Formats: sequence, C-alpha cells, structure tokens
Amino acid sequence: MFASISKEKKLYYLPVVICLLCVVLLAFLPTGYEDAVIFTEADHCTARVIACDNQAIIDTGLVRSGEQICTIRLLDGSFKGQVTSGVNMLNGSLEQDKVFQEGDTALVLVNQKDGKILSVSMIDHYRLGGELLLAGLFTVLLLAFARRTGFRAVLSFVLTVLMIWKILIPFYLRGANPVWIGLGVTLLLTVLIIALVYGFSRRAACATAGAGLGIAVTCVLGILFTDLFRIHGAVMSYSESLLYSGYQDLNLTQIFMASIFIGASGAVMDLAVDITSAVNEVVEKRPDIGWREAVQSGFHVGRAAMGTMTTTLLFAYSGGYIALLMVFMAQGTPLYNIFNYKYVSAEILHTVIGSFGLCTVAPFTALTSGILLTCKPKKAEKQQAG
Repeated sequence: MFASISKEKKLYYLPVVICLLCVVLLAFLPTGYEDAVIFTEADHCTARVIACDNQAIIDTGLVRSGEQICTIRLLDGSFKGQVTSGVNMLNGSLEQDKVFQEGDTALVLVNQKDGKILSVSMIDHYRLGGELLLAGLFTVLLLAFARRTGFRAVLSFVLTVLMIWKILIPFYLRGANPVWIGLGVTLLLTVLIIALVYGFSRRAACATAGAGLGIAVTCVLGILFTDLFRIHGAVMSYSESLLYSGYQDLNLTQIFMASIFIGASGAVMDLAVDITSAVNEVVEKRPDIGWREAVQSGFHVGRAAMGTMTTTLLFAYSGGYIALLMVFMAQGTPLYNIFNYKYVSAEILHTVIGSFGLCTVAPFTALTSGILLTCKPKKAEKQQAG
C-alpha cells in the first residue's frame, strides 16, 4: 500500500511523520531539572476558597500589605477534601500581590510532614483551566477552518514549544553558547516548519534558503549592535533572578543577542513562505515564464509585504512597553532621554534588526524561488520537446 503512494505525496507527508516523532521524543525527553524542586516536602494542588479573613490586611488606598487568612477546601492531592486555612502574604506590590474572594479557585502549596498538614501558602489564582479552554477553542477553530493545514499548524506550534522548553532552555542553563544553540534550534525549526507547509519540495528549499539568510543577518547584526549600544542582558525580565539562583556564570548578554533573531524568525519565515507561494502561483499559471520575470514578481510581492511586516514587529515588541511610555510622557521625559534609555534601546534593537532580516529575506527568497521554480526537470523538458 505504501509503495503505491506517489513520490510527491511521500515527500509531502514525510515532514508530518518526522515532526510527530520529534514531538513524541521531546515529550518524554527529560530536561535534567525535574529534581530541582525548591519545596521537597510540599504538595502543589488546587483549592476552593470557602471564606476570607481580611482583618490583618493594611489598606493604604492603592496598595495593600499584611496577610489574608483563607479557609479553603483542597480539591486534589494527598489531602483532597480536607478543610484547612491558607495564608496569603501581601507585600504592597500590585504586580505581585493577589487578593482572594469566596468562591475562587486557588493554586496552593501544602507543607506537610508525616501525613499531617503543617501550613498552607496561597500561591495564586488557578488559571490552568481557562488556559486549556482557550487553547482548545483555538485548536478546534484552526482545525475546522484550515483542516489538514490547521493540523500542521498545530503540530508546528507544539513542536516549537517543546524545542524551546526541552532543548533551548536546558542548554542555556548548562552554560552552552546561547548564540550558536539559539541559531541551531531556530534554523532546525525553520526547516521543519516550512517543510510542514510545502513538504520536502523545491518550494520548501526556496523558502528555507530565504528565511535562513534573514535569520543569519539578524544574528550578525544583533551581535554587532548589542555591543555597540552597550546593552547588558539584564534588561530581560527576571534575568537577574537567574544570577541569584546559582547560575551566576550565565552570559545574559549573549542570551539577549540570541533572543533578537529568535524573536524575528517567525516574521522572517512568514514572509519567505508568502513570496515563495506567490512566485509558485505565477509559475503554475504561466509555465513558459522566464526566471527573470518570476524573480521580478517575487520582488513586487516582497515590497508590498515588507511594509506591514515591519509594522507587525513594531506592534509586537512595543505592546509590552505601553505603560513605560506612559510614564515617560507623564513625567515629561525628553525624547532624547527616552531613546537613550536602555530598555527602549533594547526594543529598538529587536524591531529594527528584525526589520533588517525582513529586508534581506524578501529579495533573496524572490531570487531563489524565481530560479528554482522555473527550472524544469530534465524529464519534463524531454516530454515537452517530444
């Protein structure tokens, strides 16, 4: 039965098989940090808040401090069904603090010894149920609309998450060179994701070559301009916590460099696939077209797409810094101070260097797709001559 399948179909479905195998292997691959648990004699479980005692909370208007005592019923774990008290510490930080109400579902840490509960700490509101619901709705919508292509998109998403969590992050924590590891993982994902779209074909080769060049350009420029701007990797959120957790030998600046081309790789792949698909459509409609005309068509598509792509990067990177920009405006900070601020400079690096990658991937993908897709196999040339 397998032998009766054409070579083109085999090459089209082979990436799906490879990616499924990778997903299964990565799912069972240990990271090596499974035993790095801070609380060894504690259980993480969910609990329903039955009542709240807010008498020990000090309310200063905007922020709260003190502690909140919650009566809770444990919903799972070793003490499922038991009713106990949990302590919610408030430190006067709107970002970190949380206040529970009756009926809330909370994630709690149960400290126990010899089968008895010693104390319960209220960790946070339980959100995993809502997250799973949202992911499920997205998957159903994608599969219903795009069907087989939607399945491939879901597969590429899962593969990317597992590659980052099981390969990239553990290697970074072990002190491997962040730039080389990041580049290797990104290029491997680029090959697999584009192959999921096109199969192993000429189109995949065109899009992969173009995307690879764009990623390489962002990598080189990211290294050069991070040094030029004197940006330290500590500008990344929570990065300093790593240094204080026993990982003081990590090179945060190189990790930041790698984050630049990793962050831009999605847009680079998108543009490479768009241009390749457009050129392929032109070649299929006009089989007699020359490679120069095909390349020119790719250039036209690339020019049209780059305008929106660069704006996409700007929105993606600046969206998380709206509050910071509001602070600058509220304080009347001069523009030259704003642009010189290291956090703003870091986002400029992300946005502009990512845009450089898009500017290079467009012409190169147009060139490779125009040449490769108009190059006819020898068998086809003989058939046309005959």
